[in-house]
Amino acid sequence: MRLLILGTGRMANSHAKAFAAIEGVEMVGAVDTDPAALAAFCDTYGIARRFASLEAALEWGAFDAVDNITPDSIHHATTLAALAAGKHVFCEKPLATDHGKAMQMVEAAEAAGLVNMVNLTYRNVAELHKAREIIAAGSIGEVKHIEASYLQHWLALRDFTDTASLAGTWLWRLSTGHGSNGTLGDIGIHILDFTSFATGQPIVAMNCRLQTFHKVPGDCIGDYVLDANDSFIISAEFGNGAIGVIHSSRWASGHSNDQRLRVYGNKGGLELSHGHWGSLLRVCAGEDVATSTWREVRADPVPTNYQRFAEAVRTGIQSEPGFRHAAGLQKVLDLALVADRDRREHQV
Repeated sequence: MRLLILGTGRMANSHAKAFAAIEGVEMVGAVDTDPAALAAFCDTYGIARRFASLEAALEWGAFDAVDNITPDSIHHATTLAALAAGKHVFCEKPLATDHGKAMQMVEAAEAAGLVNMVNLTYRNVAELHKAREIIAAGSIGEVKHIEASYLQHWLALRDFTDTASLAGTWLWRLSTGHGSNGTLGDIGIHILDFTSFATGQPIVAMNCRLQTFHKVPGDCIGDYVLDANDSFIISAEFGNGAIGVIHSSRWASGHSNDQRLRVYGNKGGLELSHGHWGSLLRVCAGEDVATSTWREVRADPVPTNYQRFAEAVRTGIQSEPGFRHAAGLQKVLDLALVADRDRREHQV
């Protein structure tokens, strides 16, 4: 697979390292509007062809696929252009900024018969796949209740009384005017996928509360209005009738970047924790339920999203997580905003 890297920001380094390790993948070109960033990235990863625009790269065209690592608001236009040129696309999450645009990308990719995948990072966690296998096998019975959380503490670490320390590109994540949908848009998609993939159950109805906490006088730093949500709570009904709570915050002191999933059925329970420290999967089922005995379950490594994409391009067989799945997650995120505004439940 000859791969074009579109966008050379921080996340691009993770992508480049992952693709460089896959046999048969060659990064043949890169695109960025920042000449210095582009040169530094290409020099680091030995990429020969360098372009200031996607249009110039597509005119050259000597590649099979595009790794789209542009800012969220640009995913839609750039992906449609790549698909129109007949290129397979691996896109960073979220697929688009709203469900309507995401579905346009789905339809374009499927109509063209091109491989399309979204980098939902935690699909790389082996224990998540093992959890899905255990639940699908009926080991904990019919799922009744679900709890899921994604907790970060980077806002709690900021000193908002020290104005000199508050400058920086990170501010865009706190401002809707600069393209942020807050915690819901940034990491909400991850915990929604974490939950729906493990349980095999879609969300069919939901309510949501969002909260943006006061940080500085006037809630404004320079041109950045700090109005993006910091925390959210979703109460959900799932396809099989189970109910659950999904929540997230950037104010969760003591949690640098931690996901947790608890799934309870009529024959047992499952708990999965994942963070910078690693992963832990525990199950209480069968005879252990009466004694509340939890047992750790090991998981074999799984192919990464990067490996699955490369294999899909090689074989021409679509792999997951694809655009259609990501668009479904975006629909839930869009409805969460509506549910918070309306203060009532919505059907998905």
